Amino acid sequence: MTALRVLQVGAGGMGRAWLGTVAADPDVELVGIVDLDLDAARAGAEHAGDPSIPVGTDLTVLAAETGAQAVLDITVPVAHHPVTLQALHAGLPVLGEKPAAQTVAEALSLAAAAEATGQLFMVSQSRRYNDQLVAFRQHVRGLGAIGGLGTRFAKAPHFGGFREQMDDVLLLDMAIHAFDSARYVLERDPVSVYCESWNPSWSWYRGDAAAAAVFAFEDDVRYVYDGSWCAPGAETSWNGDWRASGAAGTALWDGDHDPSSDLDGTAGAPSAAASVGHEIAGALTSFVHAVRSGETPDGEVHGNVMSLAMVEAAIASTRTGQRIVIDEVLERAHADALAAERHEAVRDRLAAWGSVREALSASVPTS
Repeated sequence: MTALRVLQVGAGGMGRAWLGTVAADPDVELVGIVDLDLDAARAGAEHAGDPSIPVGTDLTVLAAETGAQAVLDITVPVAHHPVTLQALHAGLPVLGEKPAAQTVAEALSLAAAAEATGQLFMVSQSRRYNDQLVAFRQHVRGLGAIGGLGTRFAKAPHFGGFREQMDDVLLLDMAIHAFDSARYVLERDPVSVYCESWNPSWSWYRGDAAAAAVFAFEDDVRYVYDGSWCAPGAETSWNGDWRASGAAGTALWDGDHDPSSDLDGTAGAPSAAASVGHEIAGALTSFVHAVRSGETPDGEVHGNVMSLAMVEAAIASTRTGQRIVIDEVLERAHADALAAERHEAVRDRLAAWGSVREALSASVPTS
């Protein structure tokens, strides 16, 4: 089968990781690199192993010149909305780095743009692509009625660059992975959250690098997140340390090894599930399959928005000191998206939605 011709936008640090992943995947062909810094784009082409790969600063122009069939949006979060919107209106499906956009309102705009253009927009929530996480969900399914799920996350990375200058850096840039995985494991969506965030005195981040949140999920299930990005010593996995409690027992996953479950003294032995691949390589494989088959992948923007809504609600809770209802976040974001939208067809799609939650859930794949 002919490789999918892709154009990558963004050749920075994360862009380099994607360039290596694309180069290793025989089902895709990198036909161009877009970056506002042409030197970075050229360096990216060399990193990809072919300095002759065309580069440019304009997505639409380079896509037309190269015959690109899809776009990888590997830009910083503030650029996700304009870059993805430009690609969708150029008639190109998009696989983008998380978060879907800088705000829920922008993410709703992109969901409506995907509807209006008929193009796929999939968010690479890469830590869902982990066979151990899939196995953990299988163990959790064996616990009967679920009472609670918890994630403990403790790391101390010194990134430099934009992350160390972000507002709410832990919640927006890292906790979204855990929030999204919690939705996947629980197979439910959030209802409300109470959250506190803070920045320890020794933190090297400008924004809050620690947070604790309690989410209420559907069916009165609770999800508790306790995280820090400035916690040196005895660090957890990048995936965090997980515990689920149910009527029949407990499931555990340390984020790096195979999960387990204890069913009141008996080891759980759930059936195996199909492999989903590994992180961004798994996301890329899923995207290519979705483009070719027309199937709705995990990470399709409608399904992914709720993970970003968890982040925005948690941040709102830290600001107000109040419990935040997720549907209120969605409805406010919908109103903001309608007020800001300048594309008539996209605005019409937004206006046609009734309940935002129902509009989002209509496109979520079952698994």
